[in-house]
Amino acid sequence: MTDLSVNYMGLKLKSPIVVGSSNLANSITNIKKIEAAGAGAVIMKSIFEEEIYNEYEDVLKKDNAQFGETDEYLDYFDFKIKEDNIKKYIALIEEAKKTVNIPVIGSINCKSNHEWTYFAKKIEAAGADALELNLFIMPSDFEKSAQEIEDIYMGIAKKIKSEISIPVALKMSYYFSNLAGTVKKLSETGVNGLVLFNRFFTPDFDIDNFEVLPTNVLSSASDLHQTLRWVSILSGRVNTNIIASTGVHDSKAAIKLLLAGATAVQAVSVFYEKGLNEITTMLDEIKAWMEKHNFNSIDDFRGKMSQAKSENPAVYERVQFMKYFGGREYDLD
Repeated sequence: MTDLSVNYMGLKLKSPIVVGSSNLANSITNIKKIEAAGAGAVIMKSIFEEEIYNEYEDVLKKDNAQFGETDEYLDYFDFKIKEDNIKKYIALIEEAKKTVNIPVIGSINCKSNHEWTYFAKKIEAAGADALELNLFIMPSDFEKSAQEIEDIYMGIAKKIKSEISIPVALKMSYYFSNLAGTVKKLSETGVNGLVLFNRFFTPDFDIDNFEVLPTNVLSSASDLHQTLRWVSILSGRVNTNIIASTGVHDSKAAIKLLLAGATAVQAVSVFYEKGLNEITTMLDEIKAWMEKHNFNSIDDFRGKMSQAKSENPAVYERVQFMKYFGGREYDLD
């Protein structure tokens, strides 16, 4: 019998497909559909500190004329808006835990250090099975060194692990001068998983109206290869689970990442494009592929194509197109 289950940060998942943090999990109806389709776990939409403070600023703009800007007024709305947002988020986690059997994982995205622990404790108290920290510090500060930025990541990871007892995953980017070394250090902070990689708002310009617009909101299948390279390189060399994210648009992509050594894979964009039933399709195809190759469980092939197990490890680190452009002549007429 083909076994699709995986161990995800100590949690037993019935399948390796995890629905990543998004609005797909913004209602109990959707979360039930995610479970029914076969997902191993669901990650709640991130609670963004930035969104809360934007709401706070909007309220101030509307109410300043009536109430003024007294310290008491500012403190009250700072507390009330934050608490209202947290209450809604916690209520959804609590209801989800009563309704579905798959792990429900909270997610937070903060800018200021002191809020990480505050939100983390609230999510743990709500009954979440684990917590994902969507952490990215834009390396755009000319005054900060690479080491200073890395130290912030390490500090947040260690602080939250010391404050809560549920498993913690750190969802991170590849914007590091020494990505392998940084991931290795982060794996030693006690976090239970590292998610490679998160996606960001990327700007585009409207050249007629002179406005900044979002672009590439959803991932594409071509985004897989950056993730595939680094999961392959890091697999078996860090002290925590490696979880793959970004570019997972079909079962083949999921299989590749598991072969590279991923514990599980997260997907979102493909479910927006094709619907949640695509989870079932992907799992059926993974199972058929496993049966074709006589694999009884995912552990039978996980990491089979990682760099650590390769006879030609250099191929994972090649970055130039020598073979394709270096020796060819093209007639451009």
